[in-house]
Amino acid sequence: MTQFQHFLAIVAGGLSAAAVALSLVTPFETALVLKAFLLLGVASMLRFIVPLGLWVDGAFALLGAVAVLTTINVFSPIPPFFWMALVAAWLFSWLFVERLSKALAPRLGDNAGLGLLIPVVFGMTLLVAWEVVTRGANVPQVILPPPSMIGARIASSLGLLWIDFQQTFLKAVLAGYALGCGLGFLVAILIDRSPFLKSGLLPLGNFVSALPIVGVAPIMVMWFGFDWQSKAAVVVIMTFFPMLVNTVAGLNAASAIERDLMRTYAASYWQTLLKLRLPAAGPFIFNALKINSTLALIGAIVAEFFGSPVAGMGFRISAEIGRMNVDMVWAEIAMAALAGSVFYGVVALIERGVTFWHPSMRGA
Repeated sequence: MTQFQHFLAIVAGGLSAAAVALSLVTPFETALVLKAFLLLGVASMLRFIVPLGLWVDGAFALLGAVAVLTTINVFSPIPPFFWMALVAAWLFSWLFVERLSKALAPRLGDNAGLGLLIPVVFGMTLLVAWEVVTRGANVPQVILPPPSMIGARIASSLGLLWIDFQQTFLKAVLAGYALGCGLGFLVAILIDRSPFLKSGLLPLGNFVSALPIVGVAPIMVMWFGFDWQSKAAVVVIMTFFPMLVNTVAGLNAASAIERDLMRTYAASYWQTLLKLRLPAAGPFIFNALKINSTLALIGAIVAEFFGSPVAGMGFRISAEIGRMNVDMVWAEIAMAALAGSVFYGVVALIERGVTFWHPSMRGA
C-alpha cells in the first residue's frame, strides 16, 4: 500500500471508531447493520498487523453503502454518527478504487473490462452519497431530487423519453454531426491544396466558431423552421470548425522525410494523401470526432430552447422546469448524458480499431 492508501485506511478506521464511541453516548438506538459496519471498520485497523486484500476494502465499502441506505429512515433527526458512517463508507470505497487502480495499472490494456469496474464503483459511490444526503438532510425535491426518485421517473416515462431521444439525437444530432464533420473534412482537403484558402478560410472558420450559440440558434430556427432541421444546422456550425482545424493539423503530421520518400517513388498527390498523410492524420481526425460527439448533443439541446415541436430533450427540459417537475428534468439530463457517453465510446472504439498502429494506442 502507498502512503496515501495508508492515510485513507487510518482515517476510515479512525472515523469508524469515533462513530462507535459517539453512538454509545447518544440516545439513538444504532441499527444492527450500521453497528456491524462500524465495528468491522474499527477492526480493519488490524490491517497494519495482518495485511488485508483490496477486495476486503470493496466488501467494507459495499457493506457501508447498504448500511446507510437501509437505515436512513430509522433515525429522525439523523444523528452525527450516521453521517460519520457515510463518510467512512466513502473512504473505504475510495481506498478500494485506489488499490484496484494501482493493481490494474500495469495490465490495464489487457483488462479493459475489469478496468470499467473503477468508474462504476466510483459512480455508484456518488449515487449513494447523493441519495443519503438528499434524503437525510431533507433537501427540497425542487432543489435536488434523490436518484431513486429520478430512477422512478425514468421508469415511468420511458415512452416519452424515447420520443424525445428520437427527435433530438436520432434526427438532429446524427444528421448535423455527419454534415458538420463531413464538410469540415472536405474543406480541410481543399485548404490543403490551396495556400489561398489556408490564408483566407481558416481565419474565417475561427470567426464562425466564436459565434455564440444562443445567438445563432434563434436565427437557424427562423431560417429552417421549428423541426429538427434547424437544430441540425446549429450542430453543423458547432462541429464544422473542430473537424476543419484538426484535419488540417493532421495532414501536416507526416514528416518531411516521409514525404520525400513518397516523391522518390514518383507518387502523385492523391497517392501521397491516401497512403501517407491521411493515415498520419487519423488520430487528429478521431480527436475531432470525439470532441464533436458531445458538442453536437449540447448544441441540439440548446437550440431546442429557442423553438421546437412538442418533443425533444431541450423542449422537455424547458417545459418541465417551468412546471417544477425537476425529477423529469433530471431524467432528461441523465438520458442525454448516457447517449453522449455511448456515442463518445462508440467513436473511441472505432478509433482504437482504425488507428491501432499509432503510438498513442499503446496501452490504451
